[in-house]
Amino acid sequence: MALRFIGIDDTSGGNNCPMVWKDDADGSIVLQGWEVTDPAELAQLRERSSLPDSEKVIRLPKRMIPYLLEACAE
Repeated sequence: MALRFIGIDDTSGGNNCPMVWKDDADGSIVLQGWEVTDPAELAQLRERSSLPDSEKVIRLPKRMIPYLLEACAE
């Protein structure tokens, strides 16, 4: 895996989160964000799909969309 940094939230204040990376080997996008832990939100997500213990749901703010678009455009 060859992760390439795409962008970090410029309002993170040194917390280094959230971030967007791209795996140059397979083109997948790797995200670092805030874990969703609110039981009501998780219940709503589980209505659509199971959430295995090996997966986490993260939240990225809207201001990170340009980084996602950049990662997807390549």
